[in-house]
Amino acid sequence: MRTKLFAGAAFAALVMPAAAFAQSTGSQDFDDSGEIVVTGNRETDVGGVEIPDSPKAKVVLSQEIISRQTPGQTVNQIINLVPGVSFTNNDPFGSAGGSFTIRGFDSSRVSQTVDGLPLNDSGNYSLYSNQQIDPELVETINVNLGSTDVDSPTAAAVGGTVNINTLNPSEEMGASLVASYGDIAAEGAGYRPYHRVFGLIQTGDITGAGTRAWVSASVARNEASFANYGKIYKQQYNAKIRQDIGSNGDFIAIAGHYNQNRNNFGGSPLSASAFGDDKSVRFYEIAGGYPCQTDTPQAGVEDRTNSCGTSFERRYNPSNTGNVRVNSLFHLAEQLTLSVDGAYQYTKANGGGTNAAREQFYTAAGTNLTGTFGGNYYFGRDLNGDGDVLDQVLVGNPSQTQTDRYNAIVNLAYDVNDTNRIRAFYALDTANHRQTGEATGIYSNGEPFDVFPVNDPLTDAAGNILQKRDRESEATLHLVGAEYRGSFLQDRLTVLIGGNWKFFKRGLQQNCFTTAANGNVDCIAGGDVAAYAAASPYVITPAGRPTGARAPFSRDLNYDKFLPNVGFTYHFTPEISVGLNYAKNISVPSTDTLYNSLYAPEGTDAASPAPETADSFDLSLRYTSGKVQASVTPWYSKYKNRIISAYNLDCDCNIDTNLGEVEKYGVDASIAYRPVRELLLYAFGSYIGSEIKDNVLAASCTTADLASGACFTEGGQSYFATAGNRERAAPEWLAGARVQATLGNLDLGAQAKYTSGRFLNDTNTFEADGYTVVDLDARYSLAAFGLEKTAFQLNVTNLFDEFYIGSFSGGLNTLGTGAFVNFGAPRTIIGSLIVGF
Repeated sequence: MRTKLFAGAAFAALVMPAAAFAQSTGSQDFDDSGEIVVTGNRETDVGGVEIPDSPKAKVVLSQEIISRQTPGQTVNQIINLVPGVSFTNNDPFGSAGGSFTIRGFDSSRVSQTVDGLPLNDSGNYSLYSNQQIDPELVETINVNLGSTDVDSPTAAAVGGTVNINTLNPSEEMGASLVASYGDIAAEGAGYRPYHRVFGLIQTGDITGAGTRAWVSASVARNEASFANYGKIYKQQYNAKIRQDIGSNGDFIAIAGHYNQNRNNFGGSPLSASAFGDDKSVRFYEIAGGYPCQTDTPQAGVEDRTNSCGTSFERRYNPSNTGNVRVNSLFHLAEQLTLSVDGAYQYTKANGGGTNAAREQFYTAAGTNLTGTFGGNYYFGRDLNGDGDVLDQVLVGNPSQTQTDRYNAIVNLAYDVNDTNRIRAFYALDTANHRQTGEATGIYSNGEPFDVFPVNDPLTDAAGNILQKRDRESEATLHLVGAEYRGSFLQDRLTVLIGGNWKFFKRGLQQNCFTTAANGNVDCIAGGDVAAYAAASPYVITPAGRPTGARAPFSRDLNYDKFLPNVGFTYHFTPEISVGLNYAKNISVPSTDTLYNSLYAPEGTDAASPAPETADSFDLSLRYTSGKVQASVTPWYSKYKNRIISAYNLDCDCNIDTNLGEVEKYGVDASIAYRPVRELLLYAFGSYIGSEIKDNVLAASCTTADLASGACFTEGGQSYFATAGNRERAAPEWLAGARVQATLGNLDLGAQAKYTSGRFLNDTNTFEADGYTVVDLDARYSLAAFGLEKTAFQLNVTNLFDEFYIGSFSGGLNTLGTGAFVNFGAPRTIIGSLIVGF
C-alpha cells in the first residue's frame, strides 16, 4: 500500500476514510485509492453528517447523530434526516414497518445492504424496515441517492442504495447497556408501554495479534400503537470477530445476525377518504370485539364461522431472519489488492389472514378433490370434531416464504501508478425462494395454533397438505465488470469510468393450476388431477386470449444488460468541488409479476415482462470543511417500463405491465454547520418532480372513474388518464432541520421534517395531505460523577402530536374509499439509561 504525506497541502484534507461512503470492501478500498493519507486529526463529518468526495450524490450519517435518535429505532427512520428520503413509520418504535422512498422510488427499487451484502427480499425486492440491525451497532449509514456502486449485486435498484456499515470491534475490552422505557403520550391512547434492553460486550484484543470481537443482544416489547389488541415482540442477536493481518490494513471479519419478530398487523380502521381531523379515532376497538369466542360446533348442523379471529389486527406477521457475513482484504503484492465478501442469509416469514375452510370435498367433473379452489380450502374431512363434514371452519392461512440465499463480491485492484488505478470484479446473488400457503387451526379465542402453519399444517384425511399457493423459484444474478480511477491536475480532478454486465436468471416452478392473469390459482392436494384439468382446459381463443386453468409447469426467464457508471469530481479550491455522475440501473420483474405472466399466451409481451431501467444523472456542488458540510444536487432520471397492474389486451384482463416512460427530476440540498463544538445546525430539503408520459389501457371506465376524470374513452378504447401526472406515493417537497447544543454535561437536540402531499393513485384523483413532525432529544452525561460512559437520554417523537396519513396502499386508479391507510406514529416519550464500562 502506498502512503502519501501532504505537509500543509490543502487537498490532503479532502481525502476521507472510504468506509464512510462505499458498500463492498472492494469499493471501499478502491474509493480510497489504496492509500493511507496522513492528514492530522481532522474529523470528516460535521455533527454526524458527511458529504463524501465522490462523483455520486451521497450523504453519510455517523453515530454522533444516530445515537441521538430513539434507541431501537429502525435505520430507515433515522435516514429521514437525509434529503430525498421519505419514511413513514407505522409505530413510534421502529418495530412495525413503514413506507420508504428515495427521490420517489419505493423501497423495492432501492437496494439496502449491511456491510455491502443485500437485504431486500430476493423475490419481490421488498424491504422490511423492522428487521434491520440494532442502531447501536451501526458505525455509519451511507445513502446513495440515485445509483449504486458499480459492483453492487442488486437486481432491482433503480433508485439508489442504503448501506449500513457495522462497527468494528474495539481494541479495548468493554461493555455497554441501554435500557429504555416509554409510552405513547397522546390523548385517548391509554397505557401502551414500550420496553427495550440492549447489551454489547467488546472483548478487546484477545490474542495479542489483533484478534478482537463483540457480541450483542436486544429485546423489545410494546403494545399495539392504536388498536385495543395486539403486541410486538422483537429479539435480536449479533456478533462480529475481526483479525487484522500485517500493517497494510489487511483483515478478515466474520459477522452474524439473527432477528426474530412476533407482531400483529395494525394500522387504522379508516379508508383514505374517511380520514379527517378527528384524532380520537386513532385509538379504537377492533371489529368483532376482543376478547371473543369462535362458533361452537354442533353435530348435524351446517356450522358457519363468525367474526371472532378474523379482524385485520388479529393477523400475525412473524419473521425469523439471519445471516452470516464475511469481509476481507488482502494485499497480494505492493500494487495488487484482493477483497472477498460473502454471505449466507435465511428468511422464514409470513403474513396474511384467515379463511372459512370447507369440510366438504370440491367436486370437478363428478370427481372429489381436496385442495384450495376459488380461494377456499376443501378438506374433505371433519375439522371441528363435531362428527359431520357439513361445516365451514375458521383456519389461519398466511402466505409463507422461506429463503436460502448466498452472496459473493470479489474485487481485484491494480495500482498502475500513483494516479491511476483499475479493478475487475465479480458478484453473485443466488436464492431459493419457496412460497407456500399452508393452513393452521384456530383456538376458540380466535388465536392460531401456530403463527407458522408450515410447522404443523392441516391435512386432508389422506395426509395431504392443503395450500393456497405452492411455488418455488431460483433467482441467480451474475455480475462482471471493471472500473478505472484516475487523478489529474495535481489531484484536483478525479475520474471514474466503469460498468458492469448483469446476467439474471429466474427459474419458476408453479405447482398449482393458474386460473387468471392476476395470479389466482387452484392448488390440488388430493384426487384426480386429470379430471380437474379436463373440466377447465386451458385454451387460447381465436383472439389470442387465454381461458381456463393452466396446468402446473415451469419456465426460465433470462435478462441481461450492460450498465455504465461514470463520473468525476473537480476541486476548484480545497473546500469547493463539483461532482458529476451518470449511471444506468435496472430492475428485473419481481416474483409476483413473473408468476402472473405465466397465464399469458406464449410469445406475447404479457408473457415476458420487460425490466425497468433508469438513466440517472447527478450534478453536485459541494463545500466541505472542518465546520461545514454542504451540497446542492440537481438530478434527472429517465425511468422506463415502470411495472404496475393494468389492463392488457393480450389476455383481456388486468396484469402487471409497463406504465411506460416516467421522467423524474429534482434538487437535493443540505448543509451541516458547526460554528463551535457546542453547537450544530443542520438543514436539508428536496424538490422531487415526476411526470408520467403515457396514458394506460383500461378494460372499461367505471362511472366513478369517469366522474373523477381518472378514465376516458377514445376511438372505442378506454384509457386511464395518467399522462402528465405525478407518480403515486412520492412527495413533491421535503424539508427538515436539526439543532443540537451542548450545555456542560447536557446535550439538547430538536429536529423537524416536512413532507408534502402524496397522491394515492397514478390518476392523481386523491391526495393525502402533507404533514410536519417535530422531535426532541436530550442526553445528560454523568461524567461529572465519575461515570464517564453513563448517561440518561430522553426522546420525544412527534412533539405536537401531528395527525396524518402515514403509509398506505395505492394503485393505478385506487379510489380513496377503497384504500387502506395507516395512522402516522403519535406523540411518544421514551427514556433510556445508557451505561458503559
